[in-house]
Amino acid sequence: MEKFGNPALIHQLSPMISQKRGWIKFVLVELVLLLLILIVARPQVGSKIATNKEREGIETIIALDISNSMLAEDVAPSRLEKSKLLVENLMNKFSEDKIGLIVFAGDAFVQLPITSDYVSAKMFLDNINPSLIGTQGTDIGKALQLSMNSFTPNSKVGKAIILITDGEDNEGGAEEMAKQAQSKGIKVFILGVGSKEGGTIPMPDGSELKKSNGEVVKTCLNEEMCKQIATAGHGVYLHVTNSSTADVVLSRELNKLQKGKINNVVYSDFDEQFQALALLVVILLIVDVLLLERKRRC
Repeated sequence: MEKFGNPALIHQLSPMISQKRGWIKFVLVELVLLLLILIVARPQVGSKIATNKEREGIETIIALDISNSMLAEDVAPSRLEKSKLLVENLMNKFSEDKIGLIVFAGDAFVQLPITSDYVSAKMFLDNINPSLIGTQGTDIGKALQLSMNSFTPNSKVGKAIILITDGEDNEGGAEEMAKQAQSKGIKVFILGVGSKEGGTIPMPDGSELKKSNGEVVKTCLNEEMCKQIATAGHGVYLHVTNSSTADVVLSRELNKLQKGKINNVVYSDFDEQFQALALLVVILLIVDVLLLERKRRC
């Protein structure tokens, strides 16, 4: 050190870097970045729950076919989008009832457990597309079975299954499941969507779905099969077309079912939580500015 000058003078003129403080500043910056990400996500917490045990209504499970054939456009804008629009119109007519959503193709799963929260139901409905299920086909029997198992145990409330499908590639067992539903007092509505003339299945790249031999796939509504399932369950069959009023007929039929007392639990108000995070970010930035990397001199 003496080769470069007076050690005491060098000590006065040279900054003394604190590795500990440098590490603390690094951690502060990382925390700020993490909090900024959380702020952008706009975290919310349901703070008020509306519960009304005196409301009377029914329970309805909607089972929606999302196989690739539902992308056919013989019903505008497509079979699937027409079905979703019909379901949304039904939801707009519901006020006291509970609703659940099931999607199916070669398999079936619950998209939304039975609820009286129509806002959430519409959000889940909007996100439904064929990519939700990788197994293709139309297993109506499995969809009906899952629907029956999705109701609450309340035996004093009318229950209905609204199954919407084009009926193609049915795996079998649907009529037996419809009979079981009828024996449990569950009303089954089968909605056939599509046309007898049929249509092709558009692909994401703008082409049409083809068989392995290069032949374009044409999909048609299997109306006869849909009617057989409805008959087996002593239910109702409705054909959904461009000019269909199926939602009006359904609404009228559902109003005939026995209404019972149901518990409605809905998150009616959500509090934004990002304000507290933003305040914490400001505090951390102030600390970062005030925290020097130099050591204090004696």
